[in-house]
Amino acid sequence: MLAHMFKDKGVWGNKQDHRGAFLIDRSPEYFEPILNYLRHGQLIVNDGINLLGVLEEARFFGIDSLIEHLEVAIKNSQPPEDHSPISRKEFVRFLLATPTKSELRCQGLNFSGADLSRLDLRYINFKMANLSRCNLAHANLCCANLERADLSGSVLDCANLQGVKMLCSNAEGASLKQCNFEDPSGLKANLEGANLKGVDMEGSQMTGINLRVATLKNAKLKNCNLRGATLAGTDLENCDLSGCDLQEANLRGSNVKGAIFEEMLTPLHMSQSVR
Repeated sequence: MLAHMFKDKGVWGNKQDHRGAFLIDRSPEYFEPILNYLRHGQLIVNDGINLLGVLEEARFFGIDSLIEHLEVAIKNSQPPEDHSPISRKEFVRFLLATPTKSELRCQGLNFSGADLSRLDLRYINFKMANLSRCNLAHANLCCANLERADLSGSVLDCANLQGVKMLCSNAEGASLKQCNFEDPSGLKANLEGANLKGVDMEGSQMTGINLRVATLKNAKLKNCNLRGATLAGTDLENCDLSGCDLQEANLRGSNVKGAIFEEMLTPLHMSQSVR
């Protein structure tokens, strides 16, 4: 573009001042780095000059080699993205600053490895959050949204999980010993489609819980209360269900290959497991 402007002067109708200098209707602060680049081949931009403005000028004049330099310079000037996990101290500060009646949105945030034990986390939106290897022991997660969250390797022992939403969450290898999923008001915890491979849920209260099509392969469910639980289509292969209360539980279509049903508190009827 710049070359064409001076190649055919009559066609473009270039204007000149009384000293013969050509007048160009562009921003001088953005054009100056381009002019210097054409003089000595180095990109030098003074402080306070927006690189994006210089880039647009270079694009307007079609100076491809300078465009590449500017794009690299702009990329290097951007602050690095902070993907570090949120600490307990930071999160407690958020909790204290949030009114009790306001929903705290933590969707997609990174809490990996954080100590969130014994905190009041009721009704918080943790959808798609990274909670892997977190310590959530004794935490109150009543009605929290953990849909598609990553809870792999986390510790949730003795946590309050009444009415929790854990649809399609990943809790592989997590510890959920003596957790309470049972809500006296009848609100049922929903873990439909969750990955619970190898979890330890021994002694948990799970009356009416929804574990439909969840994966519980090699899980420990010893002495759990699963009365009225929905286990239809659930993978219970090699699960330890000894000492469980499965009265009125729905096991239709579930995979119970290698599952242990020793010392059952109530008899398991064929109607509960046959389609």
